[in-house]
Amino acid sequence: MDQQFWDDRYRSHDQLFSGAPNPVLVAEASDLPPGQALEVGCGEGADAIWLARRGWRVTAIDISRVALERAAATGADLGISWQHGDPMTTPPPARAFDLVSVQYFPLRRQPEHTALRGLLAAVAPGGTLVFGSHDPADVPSDADFDPDDYYQPADIATLLDDDWTVLVNETRPRTTPPPAGTHHTHDTVLRARRGPVR
Repeated sequence: MDQQFWDDRYRSHDQLFSGAPNPVLVAEASDLPPGQALEVGCGEGADAIWLARRGWRVTAIDISRVALERAAATGADLGISWQHGDPMTTPPPARAFDLVSVQYFPLRRQPEHTALRGLLAAVAPGGTLVFGSHDPADVPSDADFDPDDYYQPADIATLLDDDWTVLVNETRPRTTPPPAGTHHTHDTVLRARRGPVR
């Protein structure tokens, strides 16, 4: 799933996703006071745009230049910082964001959890991580990938140290139709808050 893969996937559709913000993010971030937000794997920008319209100062990163061009065109007047990059290889700035949102981003497991630890480190003291994914139980047995190769929210919860408070760690029914051609009926969700500076 490199840049070429995602560029080709986005080019195959005039619009790959719905253009609406992910319900997991809406449910978990609506009550947060706006600050600095990092949107990881922003795609065509719906989540970043939703956050910006709610007063967040948003940095949105994606590996696909095609997706970023679409996102920037849609959210041109919102002051979002659209950045090309791969969080798997380049960590974001440490303790810089009041919200780090990771929605359906295929975060591959690593022996030392390097990329994941980079994303966790980006959450500022008092800030929030919201991580949403598809329930692996919905993935058909003949899928061309193994969901166990990727982090699930519950995996991440077990790696958080005492600085963190887990507020939500659950599987819940989807509130919107699944992506075309899939059978995802449930989401897995983690919301965790990093403790303030002592």
